[in-house]
Amino acid sequence: MTEQDNTNHPVWDSETEFPELCEKLREGFREISDPEIGLNIIQLGLIRNVKIEPESATIRVILTTPFCPYGPSMLETIRQKGEEILGRQSFIDLDVGVWDFSMMEEGAVPDWGLY
Repeated sequence: MTEQDNTNHPVWDSETEFPELCEKLREGFREISDPEIGLNIIQLGLIRNVKIEPESATIRVILTTPFCPYGPSMLETIRQKGEEILGRQSFIDLDVGVWDFSMMEEGAVPDWGLY
């Protein structure tokens, strides 16, 4: 996985092979918001990678905090949305790394009112 310089979002492993499916996933994932923060999971940069295979998909997700009270519910919603869009079984790979503001989509921070 590499980072794109101009949009500040991760490039998913499957973007080269399945660009149209990845775009549909990005659009669908924009419907899922972090209830405490009020921004969607794409704006926050919580979807770190997607690997699409013939029979399944793996979605790598990071949470804004390891103790996020909405974490389990959000992860299940992400998994279900992946299955709905991709039409195949989807799995969540929870990244235990530390989330920070640099993972957010370009332009999302001013909308949040932090600066």
